[in-house]
Amino acid sequence: MPVTDVITDADNLTMTVIADFAAPVERLWDAYSDPRQLERFWGPPGWPATFTAWDHAVGGRAHYRMNGPHGETPGGLWEFLAIEEPHRFEVLDSFADENGAPVDEPPATRMTFEFASTDDGTRMVTTSHFPSVEALEQLVGMGMVEGLKLAMSQLDVVLQDLREYAQGKGTRVELLDDTHVRITRLVNGPRELVWRAHHDPELIRKWMLGPDGWEMTECVVGTEPGASYRNSWAPVGDTEGEPFGFEGEVLVFDPPRRSVTTERMQGMPTETLNDLNLYEEDGATLITVFIEYPDKDTRDMILATGMADGMEASYARLESTLLAV
Repeated sequence: MPVTDVITDADNLTMTVIADFAAPVERLWDAYSDPRQLERFWGPPGWPATFTAWDHAVGGRAHYRMNGPHGETPGGLWEFLAIEEPHRFEVLDSFADENGAPVDEPPATRMTFEFASTDDGTRMVTTSHFPSVEALEQLVGMGMVEGLKLAMSQLDVVLQDLREYAQGKGTRVELLDDTHVRITRLVNGPRELVWRAHHDPELIRKWMLGPDGWEMTECVVGTEPGASYRNSWAPVGDTEGEPFGFEGEVLVFDPPRRSVTTERMQGMPTETLNDLNLYEEDGATLITVFIEYPDKDTRDMILATGMADGMEASYARLESTLLAV
């Protein structure tokens, strides 16, 4: 995680987040001054942003909405108060209604973003200024600290060339906190095809098989919010193991970029939230699966089953069969 420190100062009504990145100042500035790049990290995993208006000038405004895992779309508004390229900018960050107008609750915060060169890249210092102690406590209580840390954890992939970041590194599992895990895998192929491979039953049966020796016996796909899905597997021949499967409901379906589903093992009550995102660059697609577990013990139990190894076997099969043609 790039965040190295979070300092909350009730006396001065500020919260300061310090983060270090292995990229030059100008690259950080580009990421924060381009709405298409901002959309990839402004908002924690599970709550990606969409900027609908962008006037990058002092006095200008940027409108955005967050896209929650259950279809929520709360709005936000930046008013640019100062821009000193490439080292500093300042905004008034407000919640906004469905028409983009600022709302009074929760209260607006003034945020400064400062970028300074270091021997290893750039240190970014983000300071939030609150109008009162009550406002500071309210927003911190809403998860502002955790949200900023998780949002900035997504910046590394934005700052690098996608192939440089992920080519040949296989399926990577990152423990973001006790209940959140991010899994990434780069595959060589266009996003449209990778999306179809995840949602076309005929294609799914060709690659989503885990380790060799298993077959998919059931594949029911959900392609709209509220729909159910169900996948089942069984061992073949001398392969050891018991048949198993997963099922759940679709919460968000936004082809070819994102789908959010619940997931539970058939016959079990424990449920996770799975957020699939696809991003294409230079003919390659980064698959990102953000998983929310009910608790740390469940997270550790599921990861210990070899889930990541099974996913890697499936993704390798996806590349060698569907994407190689």
